[in-house]
Amino acid sequence: MLDSIKAFFSAKVKPEEVAGDRGGMDARIRLAACAMLLELAHADEEFSDEERKHIRDAMARHFDLTDEEARDLMALAEQERQESVDLFQFAGLINEQYDEGQKMVLAEVMWGVVHSDGHLSGHENYLMTKFSRLLDLRPGYLTEAKKRALKE
Repeated sequence: MLDSIKAFFSAKVKPEEVAGDRGGMDARIRLAACAMLLELAHADEEFSDEERKHIRDAMARHFDLTDEEARDLMALAEQERQESVDLFQFAGLINEQYDEGQKMVLAEVMWGVVHSDGHLSGHENYLMTKFSRLLDLRPGYLTEAKKRALKE
């Protein structure tokens, strides 16, 4: 498992990003963000094609990945998500590395995932609230992110 993570990151991280281990950190952030999105997609026990496409497109757009790289990232993040003990390891990394604006963008993408299949389950809503706490979003930010995501 660790070898597959290392292989993915060494193949996908540009050499110029590695200075000061920033490239490795960026790759871990990508993995954490994708794992959180996948957790939301699986929250209602059904991972729809719409959710899959939304996550793949978001990963490609936000992290400047090709479609193939986004698919690889999703496969690796799914593996990490299934093996994780809790969500804090992913949210903690995002919380440490993202500023408030980046967290808001991530929250918008999260809302897009939970609404991409046309309905919001109770567990998806619960997870969104939990993620907002883990990401230390100020009260009202989650609602604002939801409004923005639904406009798109």
